[in-house]
Amino acid sequence: MGFGRIGRNLYRLASETDDVHIAAISDIGSPEILHYLLQRDSIHGSFKHAVKLENNRLELEDRRSAEMISGVAPGDVPWGDYGVDLVVDATGKYSRKAHMEAHLEAGARRVLLSTLPGDEIDRLVVVGLNEDTITREDRMVSAGSSTTNAVALMLAIIDRAFGVEQALMTTIHAYTSDQPLADTAGKDFRSSRSAAENIIPNESPTPQWIGTILPRFTGELAGIALNVPVADGSCADVTFRFRTADITAHDVNQAMVAAADKLPEIIEATSDPIVSSDVIGNRHSLIFDLRATLKGAGRLVKTLGWYDNGWGHAARLLDLIHAYARLGRNGGPS
Repeated sequence: MGFGRIGRNLYRLASETDDVHIAAISDIGSPEILHYLLQRDSIHGSFKHAVKLENNRLELEDRRSAEMISGVAPGDVPWGDYGVDLVVDATGKYSRKAHMEAHLEAGARRVLLSTLPGDEIDRLVVVGLNEDTITREDRMVSAGSSTTNAVALMLAIIDRAFGVEQALMTTIHAYTSDQPLADTAGKDFRSSRSAAENIIPNESPTPQWIGTILPRFTGELAGIALNVPVADGSCADVTFRFRTADITAHDVNQAMVAAADKLPEIIEATSDPIVSSDVIGNRHSLIFDLRATLKGAGRLVKTLGWYDNGWGHAARLLDLIHAYARLGRNGGPS
């Protein structure tokens, strides 16, 4: 449900697999326009596979077919009629437990949110940190956000290596589809300003949810977001205060290089002088910038981690889809 940036990215990534079949797509947009947007993407370019729209069905190279449905909200689509194993809610809008329960009542066997949840659900998963905790009993699951994935990985790795006392984060985030291109009255003052013309301070839900994944950081991380006028490619600026003053920038970099070697599909460490456009299309949750690590006064070290806030996060959704499918294969129907 929701065939925006994350939904279309997930479709593209799933098309490269042999074992993921998208049976139905629900969105309020017209099927013709959604088909067009899948084929022609302003950020990721043209879709390399042939996909046709026939009788409100997306036909992918005559080998897979997905029905297009005009569902508005959770509960609108009878998922059971399509025999789906899992529904991805990629609307970015329906994130509360009640919304996920509506999907389940409509026949979904499991629901995966592409965003942070609005309240407590069965599990919040950051791939690379806690995917080993998933169970066959999970029905309502969140993959977090692209920012939460990047920041949680940085916190966990550096804390494990050195012991972090506290941290501050600023995510410098590409503008999003809910921001206006020109000044217009919105839900609050700053969100009413043009995304194309301004750096706009915004709240980030990441600090409040970090404790769910990393309990020892409950109340020990604070931060904000800055939405900036780029279409894709974001970064997290995280400053750590350590328990001792002898931790150097080199020490931190070595820990991140080791983590990237251990989790090569999730983390990349680079010494290249990259900028935001260089991470577009990168599937990693975190591209750690070795050049940007800065030793501050006393116990402070500042770090920078990049991520493609659309493509990388869609890749983690696909990872979780596979992870839950393996639970079913290993232990009977999930």
